[in-house]
Amino acid sequence: MQRSVIAVLVTALAAAPALANDSSAELATGGLIFVHNDDVEMRAEDLSISAKEIRVRYRFFNKGAKDVTTLVAFPMPEIKVEGPDDNFTVPTDDPQNLLGFATTVNGRPVATRLEQKVFALGLDRTELLRAHNVPLAPHLAGTNEALDRLPADQQAELVRLGLAEINEFDAGQGMQKHLEARWALHTTYYWEQTFPAQTELVVEHRYKPSVGGSAQTSLGSPDSAKQEWFREYMTKYCMDAGFLDAVDKARKAAKSEFGAPYTEERIAYILKTGANWSGPIKDFHLVVDKGDPGSLLSFCGQDVKKTGPTRFEMRKADFVPENDLNVLILNRIPAQ
Repeated sequence: MQRSVIAVLVTALAAAPALANDSSAELATGGLIFVHNDDVEMRAEDLSISAKEIRVRYRFFNKGAKDVTTLVAFPMPEIKVEGPDDNFTVPTDDPQNLLGFATTVNGRPVATRLEQKVFALGLDRTELLRAHNVPLAPHLAGTNEALDRLPADQQAELVRLGLAEINEFDAGQGMQKHLEARWALHTTYYWEQTFPAQTELVVEHRYKPSVGGSAQTSLGSPDSAKQEWFREYMTKYCMDAGFLDAVDKARKAAKSEFGAPYTEERIAYILKTGANWSGPIKDFHLVVDKGDPGSLLSFCGQDVKKTGPTRFEMRKADFVPENDLNVLILNRIPAQ
């Protein structure tokens, strides 16, 4: 998926350095992960991506003479707050189902199991936090509030083990010290799935993506093409001349010195984990929806076609994912 999509299709999720304080980072997500089995092939994958929802529909066929039971997993992105200025997007406040994940098999909901692990300095500290009755989600305010309620000796222990950090700030009551979570949370949903012999099985799942964004893009600013982040964007989102011309025209029309009058949205989808079954995906179908007809869209794809005011589609036969998918959407800022 290396060739550029037609410029006017571009969808952006930019966080340029000039506007870093107004930006949030996206967390890469992907599809289901299956234990490899030579008898189970993927006949089709329908992948639909937008800033509101990611939907994936798989059609599997067990070509063997026996039923196959294997583990299926959906790993959430790692959640780790490195410092007080970290700003990334988690679409729900659910401490366990971070992305609102749901799945069905042949139209029936699947009862999944959950595993959550906490790591600091490479060591599993899950049971220690549970013993202190501290929530495992490091990004939620309630977790830091629980840390603040711990006795001084337990707080010191968590700091010593790299699980927490003391942050001093004024929240309107003078300078105060607060304990803040600094561990990494790994969350995985999983279940065992049976693929009946000589039978097709339809597995569907959906969730809310982690969408990065910025209050205004720096794309189109006079010196942007000279910056390192711009070169990274060119590779990551396959921005072509038509897309860049549309951005530049919008900036000039708005008489903006620093960038085009667009906000950014960025979506990162891990495609390469999909290459874990017997043979290639026989029929791969991708739909990217930019949300608003006036938005600009860019991503790396081949033979992309516009099929609606906001929809762009790509189909590939015998598809083997070699690269992950990054989507950039630019949404117009209303004139003041």
